[in-house]
Amino acid sequence: MATVPLGFNIDTPRWDQSTFMGRLRHFLNITDPRTVLVPEEELDWAKALVEGCRTGLMPPGSSQEQVLYAKKLYDSAFHPDSGEKMNLIGRMSFQVPGGMALTGCMLQFYRTVPAVVFWQWVNQSFNAIVNYTNRNAASPISLRQIGVAYVTATSTALATAVGLNLYTKRSPPLLARWVPFAAVAAANCVNIPMMRQQEIINGIMVTDGDNNELGHSRRAAVKGIAQVVVSRITMAAPGMIILPIIMERLEKFPFMQRIRVLHAPLQVLLCGAFLLFMVPTACALFPQRCSLALADLEPELRDSIVAKHGDKVPHVYFNKGL
Repeated sequence: MATVPLGFNIDTPRWDQSTFMGRLRHFLNITDPRTVLVPEEELDWAKALVEGCRTGLMPPGSSQEQVLYAKKLYDSAFHPDSGEKMNLIGRMSFQVPGGMALTGCMLQFYRTVPAVVFWQWVNQSFNAIVNYTNRNAASPISLRQIGVAYVTATSTALATAVGLNLYTKRSPPLLARWVPFAAVAAANCVNIPMMRQQEIINGIMVTDGDNNELGHSRRAAVKGIAQVVVSRITMAAPGMIILPIIMERLEKFPFMQRIRVLHAPLQVLLCGAFLLFMVPTACALFPQRCSLALADLEPELRDSIVAKHGDKVPHVYFNKGL
């Protein structure tokens, strides 16, 4: 077995995560939608290679390019907390193909209540899978809690979408086209906290700079979940706000009126173009390994850390999820 080059850490991102551009390059790499087509055997190979690197050994003949490719596959398909393979639909690399189809259909079929109900229900089902898959895996959640989170978020999305849909019947057509975004934003504010409620109730594990566990913090969970909510809304915003303006203008042209059957496929493709850039951009807004100042922790946890470590731990760190 070959040894890992001195100073190489397979668990450290290739780019500086303290800067937005470094995080953007990192997420452009691991949210690459092409990775959803990689066969299971290749993902298992990537995991084995990554785990070998963690022990300081690599299979003979492994090149740096192979190691970096294995890391890309591992980061895209395996959970950073548990190391378990994530379900395909819940991976961030599936956000472009999955999100483009759902967003395109929500933007196209917004005129009737049955269509709004159906596509919002499908979208919230998709979001529930994504939110569960990308939670902080150190905090377990029961099937009952998953069910409550799913029903609550779906009800919120439907109530917002149907209510605004009826309210905008006599408004300019463009306002009606923005209803799906309002529903998605409202549902994200409910779906993510509900799906990750155990983190808020019991706190999430925080560590020092060397990954030594320090205790559980509810404030860390709140900060991480709030950042995820902002990221998800940002992810959807450009496509669901700008694309309706584009379609509103395009549909006035005679050639577009002759090809109405192609409007839905066109919206799906344009949504994909937005998401191809917005998924990594939104993920990069905040570091995945989030930090919190010691002074901002719960008093009891802060006192415990100070008692054990003095002033050596000015900040704590945790995985905020995606």
